[in-house]
Amino acid sequence: MPTTLWRCGRVRTPTDPHADALLTEGSAVVWVGAQRSAPHADEVVDLDGAWVAPAFVDAHVHATSTGLALTGLDLTDAPSLAVALSRVEQAARAARGGAVLGTGWDDTRWPERRAPTSAELDRASYGGVVYLARTDVHSAVASSALLATAPEAAAAQGFLPDGLVRQAAHHVVRRAAYAAVTPAQRRRAQEHTLQRAAQLGIGCVHECGGPDIAGEDDFRDVLALDHPVEVVGYWGELDGIERALDLGARGAAGDLFVDGSLGSHTAALCAPYADLDSTGAQYVDAAAVHRHVTACTRAGLQAGFHAIGDAALDAVVDGIARVVDELGAAAVRARRHRVEHAELLTQRHVEALSSYGVVASVQPGFDARWGGPAGMYAERLGAARAASMNPFGALAARGVVLALGSDSPVTPLDPWGTIRAAVRHRTPSSGLSAEAAFAAHTTGGRWAAGDAATGDLEPGAAATFAVWDAGTVRPGALPALDGPDPTCLRTVVRGVTAFRRG
Repeated sequence: MPTTLWRCGRVRTPTDPHADALLTEGSAVVWVGAQRSAPHADEVVDLDGAWVAPAFVDAHVHATSTGLALTGLDLTDAPSLAVALSRVEQAARAARGGAVLGTGWDDTRWPERRAPTSAELDRASYGGVVYLARTDVHSAVASSALLATAPEAAAAQGFLPDGLVRQAAHHVVRRAAYAAVTPAQRRRAQEHTLQRAAQLGIGCVHECGGPDIAGEDDFRDVLALDHPVEVVGYWGELDGIERALDLGARGAAGDLFVDGSLGSHTAALCAPYADLDSTGAQYVDAAAVHRHVTACTRAGLQAGFHAIGDAALDAVVDGIARVVDELGAAAVRARRHRVEHAELLTQRHVEALSSYGVVASVQPGFDARWGGPAGMYAERLGAARAASMNPFGALAARGVVLALGSDSPVTPLDPWGTIRAAVRHRTPSSGLSAEAAFAAHTTGGRWAAGDAATGDLEPGAAATFAVWDAGTVRPGALPALDGPDPTCLRTVVRGVTAFRRG
């Protein structure tokens, strides 16, 4: 098998802080060290002083909706409702009668402080089909034309006046909206997502699919893409082990919803919201968690859940505790079960995740966007509860494995921004060191996917790395986080170049 020597760089490896070269053979790293001692190679690549490190892993992605946002209507930066409606009109004109699918609007950041209405979407789109997911993708607003294609939504839980849909009604409307996406459009969106990931030094993404997200066909298509960036699939369906295996998923995990989101008032809380007389929505109880985790553990499969609120996390840890009592801690820990988001954690939750070996798949971009005393978290929960959100430091201190991700398109694919958000947490004691954050966004993601290898660049590891123009980096250190982000020059996945700048 041909070998390649990557030399004249600065290689981040646990074996030698001064390493300036590595040798790959096929899909594996076979040697790392000083280039003056390098073995013979069939090909030589001069790195010209670039910094080389393990490629990032984004541990929570929705490829199709990310690609549609990247190539279509993304309202994340819309400063007002009026601007959002203007963009809907522009998109409707460009669609020439086709459906308009958008995402990213956030009413808590708009001066109008409210969602669009169906009537407004009807006017902006000239009566067309419009689906606009809120930034957390746990609620949406639909035009009259779209609602007409899903009449059953009106009788489902979470159907609200003026076209706003949450909970079961949202799932119905989202399925109708995605039915308007052709297979060719879906494939282009997915490919765009993976190529964007490669451009950012991301070598692997965890696709979190499910029956209430984009459906089986979408999930199969993502996993079948012919692209060097690796896709690890998780199928979020309660008691869906056979379906997960049939679909080629790594686990019956990911967005298996125990609750919803704070922004949509559907995260399950122990005490009511500060701005609404409600404790949110809980879809799965501890008994169902126990049943699902038991079945997955016995089948040798990862289980996992989407859980944001403290009541949802109670259900997760209480259910897993019953599995530990029946099957033993070693059997549970061996499966590396996961919890996605895990935002409103108490110390009891932290201790339980540590004891049971549960991976916390977390999104620091959430805190950067919604944290702080004037952010959405504080508005929904009050300042005191909001300050306890996303305690990454406490999780790391108790030995909980962290895997960082974006939940894109909720927050964008942005690995260096994710690391910066983890380090500069709005509650200082909850942040991570730069080293811990980088590890959680590289090797942590590998561990979360059940990989046997660490993900570090050392002999025997997969040849999956990114090459960066990162300025001056001290031996064994990371690029500084207070300057511009490093520029990705090349992303290599198992020996295959997924992206090369220029």
